[in-house]
Amino acid sequence: MRYLNRLDSKIKQYEHGNFVVTSVDKFLNWARLSSMWQMTFGLACCAIEMMATSASHYDFDRFGIIPRPSPRHADMIIISGTVTLKMATRIKKLYDQMPEPKYIISMGSCSNCGGPYWEHGYHVLKGIDRIIPVDVYVPGCPPRPEALLEGVLKLQDKIRNQSTYKKNKA
Repeated sequence: MRYLNRLDSKIKQYEHGNFVVTSVDKFLNWARLSSMWQMTFGLACCAIEMMATSASHYDFDRFGIIPRPSPRHADMIIISGTVTLKMATRIKKLYDQMPEPKYIISMGSCSNCGGPYWEHGYHVLKGIDRIIPVDVYVPGCPPRPEALLEGVLKLQDKIRNQSTYKKNKA
């Protein structure tokens, strides 16, 4: 009850002015983490789990994640599955086409470190982080949709705490 009385007094103080006080960094970071556009890019069996996360049971949309088919409209790529050396050049090209800021989630042990195929195959890349920087790693083979949702929450925390402007060291 005491809390409600304090809340009422604060509301009365700001009753005549409609304004919000915040910093530009916090506002921009809030806007970025509330509307991340994901480039739809699945490579192997982990892509089925990524699609299940976008389906109605787990519903990626409630996090503001909207699938986009073009890298020029996307903020984020979820690399899910085995990355071959031939596909690595295409992933690098797609990454270069994305506008700044861009975020990468590596999903599954194959994209994280080559998985079980790296040791016995000459064609598998040992981790996507060898060609593009990764922000969040989601472990598992294949990781469950809950793990991917946890990875998205970790990425949102990272975006929430980043600084937009570089400070000069003069």
